[in-house]
Amino acid sequence: MDGVLVSFLEFERWKELVDQYAFHLTLRSASLLVLQASFDLGDQKTKWTDFLLQFLEGIHCSELQELELNWTLTHLEPVDFYPSLGTVAQICLTKADQYNSFQTLLKKLTRSATKLSKIKPPFDWSEHSVSLLTHFHQVHTLELNYFRVFKGVRPETMKGLTKSLPNLKTLILQVLVPVKDLGVSYPLESKSLEYLDVSQTRGLVFICLDLPSLNELKVKKTIRGIIPNRRRKLALQSRWCCLYDLMKSETPNLQMLNAHRLLPHWWERGYTGLSEVLMQSCFCTQHTDTWLL
Repeated sequence: MDGVLVSFLEFERWKELVDQYAFHLTLRSASLLVLQASFDLGDQKTKWTDFLLQFLEGIHCSELQELELNWTLTHLEPVDFYPSLGTVAQICLTKADQYNSFQTLLKKLTRSATKLSKIKPPFDWSEHSVSLLTHFHQVHTLELNYFRVFKGVRPETMKGLTKSLPNLKTLILQVLVPVKDLGVSYPLESKSLEYLDVSQTRGLVFICLDLPSLNELKVKKTIRGIIPNRRRKLALQSRWCCLYDLMKSETPNLQMLNAHRLLPHWWERGYTGLSEVLMQSCFCTQHTDTWLL
């Protein structure tokens, strides 16, 4: 959802309602079960970060179970209040303010909301943000949405996150793997994970799927780049494992691949329906016949 531009007066009226609602909850020392919010934490004028920190300080978070926080966007924005961001340096500074503020809030929640079971934020994949997420051992549903930063994700970082969450059942990832990391493959490890959706991810190729409890996998092959040199293309593809081979050896309980229900004993031999799905999902030489990777 995009932000809506409104007049400065309309924005101030809306902000007053937000303040009143927050005051109403803190006055009663409310105990929240679900927290859904969308504020641009890089906004240095309205200072939404300070607002949220004070709000969390005034309520009880010990029973908080679900957190859905879009820290990159305020749905109502005053058209005549903020200067446009013109330079790359300004944009990068705003993004740094956003994820630094997100980390501050997340750190506070590691101490006050230890029962969180569902978390859905945009995610920057920095080492510090990943480290903070690993404190939420009760999380069973994790949805990490795309955050526009110009850096990749380290394979060991992704593996470490899933390995550190012992109760994780559902994982939904949106990751953009940069072209410079074209040859990188990623491992995932979790004894508890049952549902994995990486269909909105661009350029994610797996080298390991140690997911013995996985029941359903959603994955889509998307363009990573154009390799006109066939020898180089084959050299890159030779590094990548076939998704079917990974499934056979590491996801023995898999029942669904995308919208396709796997036939009994699918791991013993392939069949036409499964091959068609793999052509849309796997980057290996057997399932890819194009210059696009």
